[in-house]
Amino acid sequence: MTKLRLGWPRTLFMRLTLILFVGLAAAHALSYWLIINERREATTGLMLGYLEQDVASSVALLDRLPAAERAEWLPRLERRTYRFSLGPGEVGHVPDSKLSKRIADSFLKSIGKQYRVTASVVPGQRDRVQAHVELSDGTQLTIDMQPAGLPVSAWLPVVLVLQLALLALFTWIGVRLMTRPLAQFANAADGFGPDLKTDRLSESGPLEVTLAARAFNSMQDRIGAYMAERTQILAAISHDLQTPITRMRMRADMMDDDIQREKMNRDLQEMEVLVRDGVAYARTLHGTVEAPCRIDPDSLVDSLVGDYLDVGHAITLNGKANTSLVTRPHGLRRIIGNLIDNALKYAGAVQLSIAANSDELIILIRDNGPGIPETELDKVFEPFYRLEASRNRDTGGTGLGLAIARQLASTLNGTLSLRNHPEGGLEASLALRNVSL
Repeated sequence: MTKLRLGWPRTLFMRLTLILFVGLAAAHALSYWLIINERREATTGLMLGYLEQDVASSVALLDRLPAAERAEWLPRLERRTYRFSLGPGEVGHVPDSKLSKRIADSFLKSIGKQYRVTASVVPGQRDRVQAHVELSDGTQLTIDMQPAGLPVSAWLPVVLVLQLALLALFTWIGVRLMTRPLAQFANAADGFGPDLKTDRLSESGPLEVTLAARAFNSMQDRIGAYMAERTQILAAISHDLQTPITRMRMRADMMDDDIQREKMNRDLQEMEVLVRDGVAYARTLHGTVEAPCRIDPDSLVDSLVGDYLDVGHAITLNGKANTSLVTRPHGLRRIIGNLIDNALKYAGAVQLSIAANSDELIILIRDNGPGIPETELDKVFEPFYRLEASRNRDTGGTGLGLAIARQLASTLNGTLSLRNHPEGGLEASLALRNVSL
């Protein structure tokens, strides 16, 4: 049997709403209880005061009437909370509750000086008190009093419900006003991706919110400036390195020693690749200037696979998206190309699959290689991290390919992950959320 577990709400909005509403409702209920008790006490005092006067007059009247006429007057003297009857009444016990004692004292105070009076509580009815009076001629008269509850107006429950509704409404409004800036900060921080482009927070509202929004916007500007400066520095270094590398290549070509010339050219080529990949990675961190547009992902993938087939690579394509996608096509093409190149480097064949649902496009690139140890699946996305321990760029690369691919995927509102396929080999999964222009 499933056990229902009521947990504490996870959102700050619901927690504050619950705390404030329960607190205000409890204070409202306490105030209502105090008012009702005070009203009951005041009503009881008035009732007992009136009882003393009315009962004294009624008993005096019955005492002066002829015995034969007393029965006719009993209904006329009856009230909402008490009535008269001739006879000894019921046998009861001594009053033991607060209200019954007060009623008994009122009877004794009002008629106890002129007549012989005893008071008792009717068994089974806590506050129902009977006063047994002996008239002047010895006739037994019983006054049976049963206090009635306070009458409740028909409109009172409606007013209470309306008050609770107002409490709930204003609690919701107050908490909404308090938590909305937090939600805006969270959305702004979440949207502050690698492209460093997000909507600026509105610097309006309460002073504390305005100061926080202003500080957040300033932080975005500083981070953007730092990233732009770093990219410019790397681009400048790359540009400046081209000239000495070219001169070194020319000097290497003039060397008589063929072995040394080949080693020098290979080192220079590795330098060019490293500089190019470093600048490419920095640019992915800074974002891309490519504007998003709606494309046919099936056509893009077919074209890319065709290019690899033309040069003799073993690659197969399965599935169809049968939908359009709003994305940056050059960035998407580069991600898929990096993943295919990485798969071809360690395996002889690549299987590419594409599918789509209502929310996202999923592209799978699987190879038949040795895979990656489970502990290394996340580390390979780190810049300059290589599974191959040697410094040979031909086998290990620069260690930036997967880092660039993941950064580009992030700029395209997507995620990139790796896993070892159960049937062998490594599988890369690229999931892109389909957003509107």
